[in-house]
Amino acid sequence: MRFYKEPLFHFILIGLAIFGWFYLVSDEAEPPVEAETITIDSDDIALLKTRFEASWKRQPTDAELQALIDSWTREEILVREARKLGLDRGDQVIRARLARKMEFLTTAIASSVAPEDAVLQEHLAQNADRFTTPPMIAFDQIYLGDAPDPDVVDDTLQALNGGADWSSLGVSSLLARSMPLTAAGAIDTTFGRGFASQLDGSEPMIWIGPINSGYGQHLVRVTEAKPGYLPPLAEIYDFVLNDWRRATAQDLAQAQYESLAARYRVETPESAEGGS
Repeated sequence: MRFYKEPLFHFILIGLAIFGWFYLVSDEAEPPVEAETITIDSDDIALLKTRFEASWKRQPTDAELQALIDSWTREEILVREARKLGLDRGDQVIRARLARKMEFLTTAIASSVAPEDAVLQEHLAQNADRFTTPPMIAFDQIYLGDAPDPDVVDDTLQALNGGADWSSLGVSSLLARSMPLTAAGAIDTTFGRGFASQLDGSEPMIWIGPINSGYGQHLVRVTEAKPGYLPPLAEIYDFVLNDWRRATAQDLAQAQYESLAARYRVETPESAEGGS
């Protein structure tokens, strides 16, 4: 029959012969490899459910949960076998992820702590500059152009002091004529670096100038000034709490690292040379 001449038939015969040979020469007394145990406890199930709910906004069905367990089991088996082969060694991505997970454990501890108000009040006092709102200024401005004639500047100031309608004076531009209470950094972003500092100490409702900006010169009057302000703890409780937890997590992480590092002795080429 023709199929006896087919290469595929010959390949199958060779394969069967090879498997038969290994079966005959294998050590029948060799004990079977003891299976490793993979334990999936209630915490693992809860975590799988939580991840599913976070993505799909509902609890998984029984079939979906079983699929999640099967997927987790598959991943666990592959990870264990990869470690046996040493595939995790020398992989910078895996090393970085493991290091971040170790640090995350410390962060999680800090995030779960609920400090007393006295602790947060002390943190607020020790880091007052971090929580103080910046000084703010509100002002009106008249744009005079890139390089106005000094006489024009003087005439405009005289008109303003005489009660002229300030909104009709100056050169038209896209700059806001009136700025509400704004921090210095935001003002400088709009008018150019150093503009806000030229308004420091200005008497409210008095026109001054010319004030230089990134666009030219202006006449300005401050309409309101609000100094920096450190709010009480009650107003910024969540902000202070999160900042305290961040700082605490950093301290705990460093303490944990120093404790772990004490278990190791680090040798470098320089230390090896020094010991010889």
